[in-house]
Amino acid sequence: MAKNKRQGRSAPESVVEQVDGGVAELRPDRDRPRAWTLLIDGAPQSHVDLDDPAYLDFEYQRRLGHVIDLAGGPRQPLHVVHLGGGAFTLARYVAATRPRSTQQIAEVDGPLVQLVRRVLPLDPGARIRVRSTDARAALGKIPDGWADLIVADVFSGARTPAHLTSTEFLAEVRRALKPDGWYAANLTDGPPLTYLRGQIATAAETFPELALAAEPAVLRGRRFGNAVLVGSAAPLPVAELTRRVAGDGHAGRVEHGRGLADFTGGAKAVRDADAQASPAPPPAVFG
Repeated sequence: MAKNKRQGRSAPESVVEQVDGGVAELRPDRDRPRAWTLLIDGAPQSHVDLDDPAYLDFEYQRRLGHVIDLAGGPRQPLHVVHLGGGAFTLARYVAATRPRSTQQIAEVDGPLVQLVRRVLPLDPGARIRVRSTDARAALGKIPDGWADLIVADVFSGARTPAHLTSTEFLAEVRRALKPDGWYAANLTDGPPLTYLRGQIATAAETFPELALAAEPAVLRGRRFGNAVLVGSAAPLPVAELTRRVAGDGHAGRVEHGRGLADFTGGAKAVRDADAQASPAPPPAVFG
């Protein structure tokens, strides 16, 4: 059941529908005429500006935007896989900033895909294929060495499913990447950061080069929040990523090398057999 209230022709109101993952709401941004925020059960998931798809409103998406910007030469087309679709924000960003890129999106929530396609249609000229399927199943169908970049931003409600947190999952990611390709993941955790440290240890078994970008308060375990983990078999442009992350409206910090190893401590890599979903955020996070 859907509702789409309007006050006159120029004042869009929220579009609310039941999807597989809960109640989806597309809420108009009062400050940007054709921008919308996607919420699932009240938790903000994505923000899209149809007039300016290169605009990234959410802090973690801006950090992933920096990764996209640095994953190849300026405006160089890339092969990109998005695990988790939401409102297709990052795929739109790639299409706007790297024209002629070829992209695949895996979003398990079919009704959500239909809602986003209807209310926030993709540019028909963009080379974006959307599959309503499980992220790991879709990853298994990507040819060996196809992707320049794989972005994981998968949440069931507000938690990343357990089967997308293991060494076996990341082995599939590595298989699908080009030899110098990049993996970037949006991770969420709060004190004592056990999950985040475990995810870094897990990625370290697959990728010799790692960098982690987050707000200092999150890295210090003072509050729940997002962290973007980047991995590759090739050297990462850590200095430039650090500069860009530090220049955001909410300045972040990048950990790598010895500092990241010290942050990870004695955390153990996660296997399929003992994988768990990411921690649920405290109610106050979205309150």
